[in-house]
Amino acid sequence: MNRPFDILLASPRGFCAGVERAIETVRLCLEKHGKPVYVLHEIVHNKHVILELEQAGAIFVEHLNDIRRGEVCIFSAHGVATEVEKYASELGFRTVDATCPLVSSVHRMVEKYFSLDYDIIIIGHHNHPEVEGTAGRVSGRVHIVADETEAGEIEVADRNKVAYVTQTTLCKNDVLGILTTLKKRFPEIKGSRSNICFATQNRQNAVKQLAENSDLLLVVGSKNSSNSNRLKEVGLKCNIRTHLIDDKDDIQPEWIRDIKKVGITAGASAPERLVDGVIDWMQQRGGRKVKEMEGIKEKIHFKPVILS
Repeated sequence: MNRPFDILLASPRGFCAGVERAIETVRLCLEKHGKPVYVLHEIVHNKHVILELEQAGAIFVEHLNDIRRGEVCIFSAHGVATEVEKYASELGFRTVDATCPLVSSVHRMVEKYFSLDYDIIIIGHHNHPEVEGTAGRVSGRVHIVADETEAGEIEVADRNKVAYVTQTTLCKNDVLGILTTLKKRFPEIKGSRSNICFATQNRQNAVKQLAENSDLLLVVGSKNSSNSNRLKEVGLKCNIRTHLIDDKDDIQPEWIRDIKKVGITAGASAPERLVDGVIDWMQQRGGRKVKEMEGIKEKIHFKPVILS
């Protein structure tokens, strides 16, 4: 029998405005156009969300050639390359762009600097759909940098004409080291201090607050969710035992042995009902008082997109 322990909830946590918009876009398209609608890649990185939308009639594909001509094709919140947009048009799809507006703003920055003949550096993870989509907004002279070593090795055409953007779901501390290396090599480098989205940063700050008050931290989110993995990393860097879980079924009973306080947060693509499931699991095993930490109240919302 576990001794009683308190449950602390991060604030904010869970769905961000871009994720809400993307999911609602799929649902509205299904209501307006009926089953099926096709989505290129996972609309957001959460297996529970994907399953719910599949049950509603969405079909997720990895290649445009898997979609029948004339069907509705939704681009995920992570964004796509320009060539993907062109090919979808050639195939006769009715396309809906559910790219997060914050990711779209990064696309515009890349296109702007490319038009000025700059080499563009994208600070982010190789093979991540957001990074691939951003890199594909222009053709040539784009470099993806995932760490300080790569930052020290890239070659550019003109050291005085270099610009950078970042993947929106990174951890700010990871970006700082890379950016320091880039600024040493290219003192005239252009770009904002960070393109990390406000929701990502708010959730990371909330984890730091949780870490100061908890013995154990649980991050609810899928394993392929970049922002959820960054939350886990923040917790570990704060020297607190941290686990990334898809849902309550991933929890190991030994984790809560002899703890006094457990902190719970959720990645930007994780539904709140999964957090509720974790709380229920905890309360059946000694969890008592549930307290939500004070945090930033996010008021930004993006309107969903549907075909006319």
